[in-house]
Amino acid sequence: MKTLVQKVNELLVGKIKEVIPAVVPVVATIAILNFTLVKAPTVMFLQFLVGALAIIVGLIILLFGIRFAILPLGINMGSTFIRANKMWFIIISVFVLGFLINFAEPDVNVLAKQVSGITDGLISSFTIRGVVAIGAGILLMLGAIRLLKDFPLRTMLIISYSIAFGLAIFTSADFFAIAFDASGAATGAITVPLVLALSLGMASMKKDCTRIAEENTFGMVGLMASGAIFGVLILNFFIKTDDVTGMLNIYGKDNTSVWLPFFKEIPIVAIDTVSALAPIVLLFLFFQKTEFHLEARYFYRILIGFLCAFVGLVIFFAGVHAGFMNMGNLVGYTLANDYHKLLPIFLGAGLGMLIILTEPAVYVLTHKIQDVTKGYIKRRTVLIFLSIGMAFAVGLTMLKIFVPAIQLWHYLLPGFIFALTLTFFTPKLFTGISFDSGAVSSGPMTVTFILAYSQGVSEALPHADVLKDSFGIIAMVTMMPVISLQILGFIYKIKSQRAGGELRDPCQDPCCVPVVDESDDDEDESMVVHAPV
Repeated sequence: MKTLVQKVNELLVGKIKEVIPAVVPVVATIAILNFTLVKAPTVMFLQFLVGALAIIVGLIILLFGIRFAILPLGINMGSTFIRANKMWFIIISVFVLGFLINFAEPDVNVLAKQVSGITDGLISSFTIRGVVAIGAGILLMLGAIRLLKDFPLRTMLIISYSIAFGLAIFTSADFFAIAFDASGAATGAITVPLVLALSLGMASMKKDCTRIAEENTFGMVGLMASGAIFGVLILNFFIKTDDVTGMLNIYGKDNTSVWLPFFKEIPIVAIDTVSALAPIVLLFLFFQKTEFHLEARYFYRILIGFLCAFVGLVIFFAGVHAGFMNMGNLVGYTLANDYHKLLPIFLGAGLGMLIILTEPAVYVLTHKIQDVTKGYIKRRTVLIFLSIGMAFAVGLTMLKIFVPAIQLWHYLLPGFIFALTLTFFTPKLFTGISFDSGAVSSGPMTVTFILAYSQGVSEALPHADVLKDSFGIIAMVTMMPVISLQILGFIYKIKSQRAGGELRDPCQDPCCVPVVDESDDDEDESMVVHAPV
């Protein structure tokens, strides 16, 4: 039998083999641009390379933390909610969980700081985080009720986005863009694994378990993201941004030292990460005391997993903030200022295709899709369609920046109408998968590098404004994968019909419950196994 050390070594090798090929193409592309078209200051380029190394190391460590701590916690919390069989307990617990994890989500913090900085503090970081957390918590709570009462996901999504666009009629263009961007930021490296695991745990404990792999397992992340839209749109009734414009420091804050920005960033990121993980750790300790009662070996293994998540997030975000964001600003600014407008449009689309492969939440979701469907939907296929959607999202956003007549709602309104219409023609499984995938596509790499790229492009154009024109790209990144993956679902449906059958239920053992295994160290080290009800 394999020892724990051997299993960890195998897992480490597997993570390295997946992470490095995902990050290296992005780094290579930026390096080629640097030596040919952009020619960044030497110190800034070296900061970018150090940041890339930090992203690789941080992402590997973070994935260990997700595997050993966050996923087991979420699944067992979901199972506990169902076993409690008390609606009031589920409603309160899920809302509190949704509020805490979204208020502390690093991606939300990143977006909130960018909004606060560009608006000169008119919209504070704390305010953005608060309204996003409240909206996301409410919709996560409604998502849990939907799962328990078997309310159709399609209907819930149509109602949610109809209300969002109805509110948008009365809000400014600035807040419209920030609100839909917030929906993407609310689904980051911490929230996505936990919510996915939570929904899987709740769905697995349902008596009507034949639908586990269809509507119930997926969709909660997408619903939660729509709540962030509501929060920010309503905020516009109290704060106006009509006279606010934004400016950037294209060459960054510190180009005198390669290492100094990282040393400055680490304590800031560490504090933000502690605030992100502390509520989750406290929830784990509470449920361990009251419900889980795990053996000491599993209890300490989860704590070590949280430590890995902390270290990984600190290294990852330090690399992103200190190395990637400034380079994103400069690349976008230089391409838009010195070359034909088609170049930043097409290069932006290409960068979008590559960036999506480095997102931690996308990594988690695509593996979860493949696991839940027993390999019926391949991870690689999902990644291909996500990349195509990401390319269109970034490319169309760049076109909007160059053409002032194009407004963000010109894309989002017909886009979401089309996406919601597709839900009537694609298999139910793909409805949840597509909206979850759209939400997770806008992770920390998108919120930082791609948003920074669009801000650089906006800064270079005389007619453009950083606040009014660059925000909205995350909203596009959230929408386009929803469309592309539902098209994938439609293709699957046609293939199945041509083969003479229906799209089969991919859960070969639908009455299976994720539980914590306390019997054998040789079981899956994530401590999540499937046992019959």
